[in-house]
Formats: sequence, C-alpha cells, structure tokens
Amino acid sequence: MTRQLSDLNNGPKVQKEKEMVTQMIELYCRKKHHHEKLCKECQTVKIYAHRRLSLCRFGEEKSACSNCSIHCYKPKYRDRMKTIMRFSGPWMLLYHPIYSIKHLLNR
Repeated sequence: MTRQLSDLNNGPKVQKEKEMVTQMIELYCRKKHHHEKLCKECQTVKIYAHRRLSLCRFGEEKSACSNCSIHCYKPKYRDRMKTIMRFSGPWMLLYHPIYSIKHLLNR
C-alpha cells in the first residue's frame, strides 16, 4: 500500500529533520569521501532518508529517529545512517551549532 502524494509529511518539523540529515550526510561525505558534492552512495542515502521522513507515520509529532519505537529504515540504511550520525554528530557542533542545539533539545 503506497501513500498518496497529498499524504506525505511536509510540515516544518519534518522539513527541519530533512535539513539536519542533509547537513550530516554532506559533512560525512566531505570529510570521509573527500568530495565537495555528494558522491553517488551518499546521495542514495540522502534520498532514502528523505523518503522515509516523508512517509513517517508520526508526521509532525515525531521524535528523534533514535528514540522511535518503529524502525522504518531497512537494516542496510539504518547501519549506514548510524555510521554517518556517529561521525557527523560531534562535527555538527563545530560546523552547524544551531542545528546541533535544536536537535539535542528535540529529544
């Protein structure tokens, strides 16, 4: 069963989550893969993460994905995102302090 385009989560909270995920993936790719733009692998992860956020059943009421009781990522992508977030998390404080503080307060 696929959701209609009108059923996608496009509220401000989900959009901010998408921005945060994008920043983390871009930082990871720049530092680990040494690319200015996203490499193909990181672009795939970003597209997948955005799709999952758009389809999140909790919508604007969602908590941080790490606190969620439902894991909607496939294991391959969940492991990849964990790796990206573990690496990028500390760097986000330096490169994007506002995003970091807002994300920490969201928990």
